[in-house]
Amino acid sequence: MAEVVRFGVSLDRELLERFDNLIKEKNYSNRSEAIRDLIREEFVKREWIEGDDVAGAIVLIYDHHRKDLLNKITDIQHNYQNVIISTQHIHLDHDNCLEIIAVRGNPKEVKKLADILKAIKGVKHGALSMSSTGKEII
Repeated sequence: MAEVVRFGVSLDRELLERFDNLIKEKNYSNRSEAIRDLIREEFVKREWIEGDDVAGAIVLIYDHHRKDLLNKITDIQHNYQNVIISTQHIHLDHDNCLEIIAVRGNPKEVKKLADILKAIKGVKHGALSMSSTGKEII
């Protein structure tokens, strides 16, 4: 395990109170855990800007009754096999489907895939959840 170092932080009282409320809302056990997560989040963002290997998930909600929509989604996915790790198709109800696409690779290519899929006519909602491969996270 890495050596733990303690350091002090000076904050405006109101900012600290708001931070403490946020910590409670998010169920952190202490300030240190919350600060560690904030720092890691910044490093993950940097990976997506400067890195060459990231991981994440693209989530799509769409009406499966839309003519040829699933074929379009599948055709696009075949063109991006180099970044798609896995896909999961879930029937939410009679009309709506959830597609979860696990991705790993070049951040620009992953973002491009997400943008293309979200822009398909008939996709009700799309989101890219950006994460890390974990190699750069301490």
